[in-house]
Amino acid sequence: MKLVVPWLREFADVPADPTVVAARLAACGFAAESIDDDTIDFEVTANRPDAMSVVGLAREARTAFRVGTPAPRPAAHRATDPAARGQRADAGQVTVRLDSPLCRRYALAMADVQVAPSPAWLADRLTAAGVRPINAVVDVTNYVMLELGQPMHAFDAAKLAGATLSARLAKPGERLTTLDGETRTLAPSMLVIADRDHAVAVAGVMGGRASEVSERTTRVAIESAYFDPATVRRASKRLGLKTEASTRFERGADIGGPVHALERVLALLDQIGAGRASGAIVDVFPAPPAPAVVDLTRAHLDRLVGASIPDADVERILRSLGFEPTTSPVGWRATVPTFRVDVLRETDLVEEVARHWGFEHIPGRPPLETAPPSLASGVALERRLTGLLSGAGLQEAVTFTFMERAAAEPFASSAEEIVSIANPLSEKFAVLRPSLLPGLLDALVYNRRREAKAVRLFEIGSIFSASGEATRLGWVITGPRFEHWGGNEGAADFFDAKGVAELVATSRRQPMEAVGTDALPWYVPGRAARLVATDDPLRPVVGHVGEIRPDLVAARGLESGRVFAGEFSVGARILAVGFEAEPHAVTPIPRMPSVVRDLSILVSESLPAAQVRATIWADPPPALVDVREFDRYQGKGVPAGSVSLSLRLTFRDPDRTLTDIEVQVGVDRIVEALARAHRAVIRGGAGSQSE
Repeated sequence: MKLVVPWLREFADVPADPTVVAARLAACGFAAESIDDDTIDFEVTANRPDAMSVVGLAREARTAFRVGTPAPRPAAHRATDPAARGQRADAGQVTVRLDSPLCRRYALAMADVQVAPSPAWLADRLTAAGVRPINAVVDVTNYVMLELGQPMHAFDAAKLAGATLSARLAKPGERLTTLDGETRTLAPSMLVIADRDHAVAVAGVMGGRASEVSERTTRVAIESAYFDPATVRRASKRLGLKTEASTRFERGADIGGPVHALERVLALLDQIGAGRASGAIVDVFPAPPAPAVVDLTRAHLDRLVGASIPDADVERILRSLGFEPTTSPVGWRATVPTFRVDVLRETDLVEEVARHWGFEHIPGRPPLETAPPSLASGVALERRLTGLLSGAGLQEAVTFTFMERAAAEPFASSAEEIVSIANPLSEKFAVLRPSLLPGLLDALVYNRRREAKAVRLFEIGSIFSASGEATRLGWVITGPRFEHWGGNEGAADFFDAKGVAELVATSRRQPMEAVGTDALPWYVPGRAARLVATDDPLRPVVGHVGEIRPDLVAARGLESGRVFAGEFSVGARILAVGFEAEPHAVTPIPRMPSVVRDLSILVSESLPAAQVRATIWADPPPALVDVREFDRYQGKGVPAGSVSLSLRLTFRDPDRTLTDIEVQVGVDRIVEALARAHRAVIRGGAGSQSE
């Protein structure tokens, strides 16, 4: 909004220095983009259509400079037809009719005119405000629009077909050549002003060329109306027409202003000798709204502002801005003027008072010491998991939820489970991800191409299938385990990926077991496992881990290297307890020595070591505290189809030293249990050692 300071000073006794005016209004929320001589270009936010006028900014300036409310500049009084309150009225030779509720008010005045150039002072002001002068009649309507904020349009009365102007919706396929010379096809949702035969203007946007005011015009019909803001906004966007009128109408014009604006236009036409009114102003206003009243309580004002503003200042500010406050037992009741379409609730009034009282007057105070709000359980869980995995050397990645179908299909249980997007931006974003692994794999490849040798990434996010949305924890690992100038610890393998799952499960104190499977098509057969919760009789599957198939890795752009990955269901039981469970119990260092026995057994090569451990722990000897595998051998001396599995058994009593006989009884008990459950055969004598 370009504001000409001398024009502003006609409505408010403010300093003549534009810099001073700009600074004071900026403190009230109106930032100045530039200052050029006597003109200030203000940035007006979309919620303040009342400030898109000289009078609107004058109200703000009067309040900011505390100069009171002077009498408005006089405008010639024009009688309004008192009968024109229905859907139809007669304005001299033209009848006005409202055929759509999208036009809530339509005022019309007839005038005899002499079209000529505008006086220099009027043309200069329009030019300074960024509006091109055309002729006296059109210039006056533009002048009043800038002054009062009410857009208007003048029709050449002789070019209107018939004696009726109506506000209606456009007909299907209806066309209109607008003032810019473009012929446009109108949509049936657009509101138009029409004569007897066709549309003569797109309501609130632009008039038609056929009824344009020209040098030969002698009689005009001047409209001043209120149109539905959303309707004007849609029409302006669809037609690609952004005008001064549409900018004001689509933000919300003053429904109480059309008649006053017409009176001002007629007065100016008479003042510059360009025309004279013919007949009374017709105002078709079927349903005038009741005045809006908003309560402002002293307690709410003090709490939101953080200071107590004197009553006199509250009332002065509200009155100067155009509100009508009256006192109430708890504060004030304010009648909202029709031009303040943004004031709907008490908080809006608090803002008005606070910004003109001055935010700089609010005393600085330290914040109250209050406990931070507790996080939602899901957010807290994700943060704990993020900290845990970051501490273990993995880095968090954030990948796209959308992906291409070709990347999603190898990681879905079936093609029918993939969720397609109805309106994808491109084929690269055609479906919702069925797994976190495709996105993590792309992130891994991105890092490897930039010379990162060891890549360990994880992500917590949603995956999607035909059955719904679920939250998953996914991870990918490749490269050496540890890089150092003296060498490395070898390349990452399946057990590193499985270790991530064990880390999470251990931190949650949730027993878990990896069960080999070939039913997951994105993993290498024989190098994949399902993760099951062992403390639940149903043994639910809570995740999976394995080596990604080399062809899938190559398809994503990684030329060499093995990639191991896994995925956990964050909503599953294994992750349902939360890190806020009882803390780990701290036990003192054992005072008594432990006894370790190594035991080698022959079992079927298809028997998972986890099942061997499960059998031992199903009925353990009283002093058994730990079981670990330390060797697996196949070859000379081992029958075909069998494997030699070596176990290290640790025994300890917290109160005394165990005897060899007690330890041997425990070993024998374990051997018997393994023989019954798995037909295990002891391969060699169990050695022993004490710690």
